[in-house]
Amino acid sequence: MDAPEEPQPPVIYTMENKPIVTCAGDQNLFTSIYPMLSQQLPREPMEWRRSYGRAPKMIHLESNFVQFKEELLPKEGNKALLTFPFLHIYWTECCDTEVYKATVKDDLTKWQNVLKAHSSVDWLIVVVENDAKKKNKTNILPRTSIVDKIRNDFCNKQSDRCVVLSDPLKDSSRTQESWNAFLTKLRTLLLMSFTKNLGKFEDDMRTLREKRTEPGWSFCEYFMVQEELAFVFEMLQQFEDALVQYDELDALFSQYVVNFGAGDGANWLTFFCQPVKSWNGLILRKPIDMEKRELIQRQEATLLDLRSYLFSRQCTLLLFLQRPWEVAQRALELLHSCVQELKLLEVSVPPGALDCWVFLSCLEVLQRIEGCCDRAQIDSNIAHTVGLWSYATEKLKSLGYLCGLVSEKGPNSEDLNRTVDLLAGLGAERPETANTAQSPYKKLKEALSSVEAFEKHYLDLSHATIEMYTSIGRIRSAKFVGKDLAEFYMKKKSPQKAELYLQGALKNYLAEGWALPITHTRKQLAECQKHLGQIENYLQTSSLLASDCHLADEERKYFCQEILHFASQQADSPGHKIVLPMHSFAQLKSLHFNPSNAVVHVGGVLSVEITLWSQMPVPIHVEQIAINVHFSIEKNNYRKTAEWLTKHKTSNGIINFPHEPASFPASQNNLPALELYEMFERSPSDNSLNTTGIICKNVHMLLRRQESNSSLEMPSGVTLEDGAHMLKCSSVTLEPGANKVLFRTQAKEPGSYTLRQLCASVGALWFVLPHVYPIVQYDVYSQEPQLHVEPLTDSLLAGIPQKVKFTVTTGHYTVKNGDSLQLSNAEAMLILCPAENRAVIYSNTREKSSDASLRIQSSGKVTSISLPAAPAYHLIEFELDVLSLPSTPAAGGGSNQPGLKEPRRSFPEKPAAGHCMVTTDHKVSIDCPWSIYSTVIALTFSVPFQTTHSLLSAGTRKYVQICVQNLSELDFELSDSHLVDTGGSADLQLVPLNTQSHQCIHSRQSVFFVWELKWTREPPPGLHCQFSVGFSPASEERLSISLQPYTYEFQVENFFTLYNVKAEILPPLGMEYCKTGSLCSLEVSITRLSDLLEVDKDEALTESDEYFTTKLMYEVVDNSSNWAVCGKSSGVLSMPVTAQATHRVHMEVMPLFAGHLPFPDVRLFKYLPHHSAHSSQLDADSWIENDNLSVDKHVDDAVDSSSIKSRGSVHSASSTEHRGLPMPRLQAFPPGQVFNSSTGMQVFVIPSKEDHVLEVSVT
Repeated sequence: MDAPEEPQPPVIYTMENKPIVTCAGDQNLFTSIYPMLSQQLPREPMEWRRSYGRAPKMIHLESNFVQFKEELLPKEGNKALLTFPFLHIYWTECCDTEVYKATVKDDLTKWQNVLKAHSSVDWLIVVVENDAKKKNKTNILPRTSIVDKIRNDFCNKQSDRCVVLSDPLKDSSRTQESWNAFLTKLRTLLLMSFTKNLGKFEDDMRTLREKRTEPGWSFCEYFMVQEELAFVFEMLQQFEDALVQYDELDALFSQYVVNFGAGDGANWLTFFCQPVKSWNGLILRKPIDMEKRELIQRQEATLLDLRSYLFSRQCTLLLFLQRPWEVAQRALELLHSCVQELKLLEVSVPPGALDCWVFLSCLEVLQRIEGCCDRAQIDSNIAHTVGLWSYATEKLKSLGYLCGLVSEKGPNSEDLNRTVDLLAGLGAERPETANTAQSPYKKLKEALSSVEAFEKHYLDLSHATIEMYTSIGRIRSAKFVGKDLAEFYMKKKSPQKAELYLQGALKNYLAEGWALPITHTRKQLAECQKHLGQIENYLQTSSLLASDCHLADEERKYFCQEILHFASQQADSPGHKIVLPMHSFAQLKSLHFNPSNAVVHVGGVLSVEITLWSQMPVPIHVEQIAINVHFSIEKNNYRKTAEWLTKHKTSNGIINFPHEPASFPASQNNLPALELYEMFERSPSDNSLNTTGIICKNVHMLLRRQESNSSLEMPSGVTLEDGAHMLKCSSVTLEPGANKVLFRTQAKEPGSYTLRQLCASVGALWFVLPHVYPIVQYDVYSQEPQLHVEPLTDSLLAGIPQKVKFTVTTGHYTVKNGDSLQLSNAEAMLILCPAENRAVIYSNTREKSSDASLRIQSSGKVTSISLPAAPAYHLIEFELDVLSLPSTPAAGGGSNQPGLKEPRRSFPEKPAAGHCMVTTDHKVSIDCPWSIYSTVIALTFSVPFQTTHSLLSAGTRKYVQICVQNLSELDFELSDSHLVDTGGSADLQLVPLNTQSHQCIHSRQSVFFVWELKWTREPPPGLHCQFSVGFSPASEERLSISLQPYTYEFQVENFFTLYNVKAEILPPLGMEYCKTGSLCSLEVSITRLSDLLEVDKDEALTESDEYFTTKLMYEVVDNSSNWAVCGKSSGVLSMPVTAQATHRVHMEVMPLFAGHLPFPDVRLFKYLPHHSAHSSQLDADSWIENDNLSVDKHVDDAVDSSSIKSRGSVHSASSTEHRGLPMPRLQAFPPGQVFNSSTGMQVFVIPSKEDHVLEVSVT
């Protein structure tokens, strides 16, 4: 068997790497099959299932087939997977037994012994069947004999490790099936070897990583091991898995650097702390930078070398994954993190070296991305690359300042030496970019070569970055780049170009509230405005800087002196005013009115004290501070009184103004509060805490773009108003901090005055607060004189002296000596004139001004009150005592003395509704000196007492009872009670039964008085009486005047007793007591007590031969339901009008309860026939039984007519027949004419023995 030519050793660490498969046996046979094998093997994908639950993937297998040599087998400790043979194949086409035994078997044995010596178990024996050779040899065994022998000799337990490939070079179905089986087997074995060897490699790698805390552990060695795994994944075209390996290495190294900064450093990190000597930037145009890889392998790489190599590998894989924009994102993060890592590791870096490295790296990344993307993709993804442009611009600017390319005189010798050193650290340009005209190396070298070249490159980069930021809507970032550009223009003495950029940056700082950048930018802007000669803008910026607490005192004083210097220069040329906002000069803190309600009358003095907080660092002499006031007369405003205005004003007169910092716009106050939340990230496997932090959930609200068309630093149209009404204060020195300024004004015209502007003039400079907010105003009123009269108590009581308060509001009228109030005296109300009375004079703010004696004169019908002299807009208050007297009774008056009385009443007396006092109104006409018209006032007095009377009888003896009820809240003392007959009858005598002459009656209580009526002859038909009693307040001392008594008149008609009714209940025969359920006898006796009187002469009276008779109706009623009346309970009787005439009525009653039962009620009425012709056709009984019997409306309320109607329920038919006939009438006797001597009597009733339930009535 001829040995083929040895293949070239495989190229390591390039993208052409493939898994190695060794081939032993017949090399010529393999050479003939290789073209078709290399073509067919990667055609079909295979599913690769990996351990640890990782998702399966479909991969296409390719292999690098090399001749088998023992040197290729891995030795112990070799971790290079790319040189590791994953499968060993032995090729043979032997079909002769003799040849097999002579050569092939021995060769196979040696091959397997070598594999076993190196513990390699991934092998395959391929027997190629050739039909042509079988025809030439007739003594060969069947094909299966050779295969069986090989399987028996070498594949005892792995018979599938020996496969047959039939006629591989023919084009037949049998050949195709044989190829398919062989390729499937080959792919399966390759995958099995990959899975096994990669798993073992990963386990070894994890073991090595877990030893990272042990001394002597080297990150570089571990880096090479894990990168070997990344190479294998890249070889299998699993770029995502390969990228994960580099990301893990990146994270591991970053964590060690962070720990080193925290004081927990590893020994191997000292290799990366070497001083930086080369800063040629990232190299991204090679798949693998072998130079830097060898430095890492030899542990000679610096931090920049490691980071550059690691990112170049990540970049290569990301580009294979078609994620170029992630390259830009990662590059920006890498560049920033490298700067911080160099600081943490305290690596020595020459000045400017890091700027060169970052600049070159930014341009290298951008050009690498441009090389794999078209222009349309780049333009649509500017948001991913603009950060690199901005960072490159920033670093080029730093290099320009460092190398003296921005200074006015250009670079000096030291700057040139520094430039040479920086260019030397770049080294020679790399071969892959040597032919590129715009390579990063050439751009940096050219930019540092001259001032003009630097300016060109820097301006190009800056304008390109601003344009990119603007195109994607990042205006804020564009203006920050513009601020750097403005600083460059200021260095180049081009302030007109710098101003626009400075204004834009300042606008963003103000909108976002960055205090220190605002101060710094304002300083630059002030310098720019000074060079441009913008006086007004410069003065405004200077005032802002002079009030800025973030500046040093010296700087603040400098800008303050700039303002004062300009003001002193302009003082020589008056007429030109410069108006500036006041918020930077001083702030209005508070305002205080005196009077506090900010209401003053015409001619009054109003003072306004303001508190100004001067923000200047030195005392400032202000020539004038003025408040512009807007005057307005609203509809009916001049009619507002001081009382009305006072109710609508603040009580203390102090108005505080909100603090608005000058450095920030008011919109900052409307931003929402931060919504911060804790964030925890836990491991999915063991739920352990990995990271924790704080996240802001409303960052989109806080970082919103806030644009405005006008600059926040412009004067924004502050104008100085000229008004007719100004409050001025001249020559004021404002000290730093709080200052109080007092304004005084005299009110001239009524109306509302609103404070509009606050102005302070310093020379030609006017600092103006354009709007005073919240709105502040004061009112001036003109008031007419007024007189107000009111009682000092809730209600005035009649009969006793009561105090009334007089209030004279002078208004615009001045009360002079001799002015008086003329009161017309009312007949029933007296104005008491004390010996001495005083009046108090108050100002409109209720401050006591003075007091004076009050002279009161009463003559006839007029009372004159002389007023003390008082100026306008003052109050005069004094008190008078008034006494209300009722008028004399018009008729029946037996006394000529006036007094408090109630109208005469006739019986029947009914209680008044409720317990309200009777009121009386008295009108008084008052003539005032300021008016030709009289003022009429009404005073309402309440009668404190309510009086009722009643007639009491005891047989023929009569008594009058008077009840006096006190309805007021005061206690009174009653004395000298009298009851007189106003009719003047000499035969009638009123005997008082009250023994006490003085009695106290408390509030809401009653007192009773009783008199007995005695007469010598026939009593009069009616009695006209007048009750009088003296009263005075119980709590007061003796009054200086005598009070009139309280009187009450009433009339009693027909009070003499005519009839005596007596009832008697007798038990049944043979029984001692009445028993429940048993009929008892009720005997009613009606006795006439007098002969014919005048009151008996009515239509019921009839005359007979011997005497007069009248018809009466009686009725027995038991409202308490104790008795059951059996038979007729009422009837009509004819009663002789003769003394001692008696009529007896017998009826039966049944007690319903046991105990002491009261007697049933016996009622007596006058029976009045109807004046009709038909009345004689009906007998009396039929009238009584008629259900429609009418009762006179004068019947007393105590009469229960329902008991009368109840008797006719059994005669409903007869009542229907008499419907429409004339009805008789019943008339109740007046109180006192009928005396029931059985009232209050009781009878004892015992229970029946048959009752099982005992009911006892207790009364």
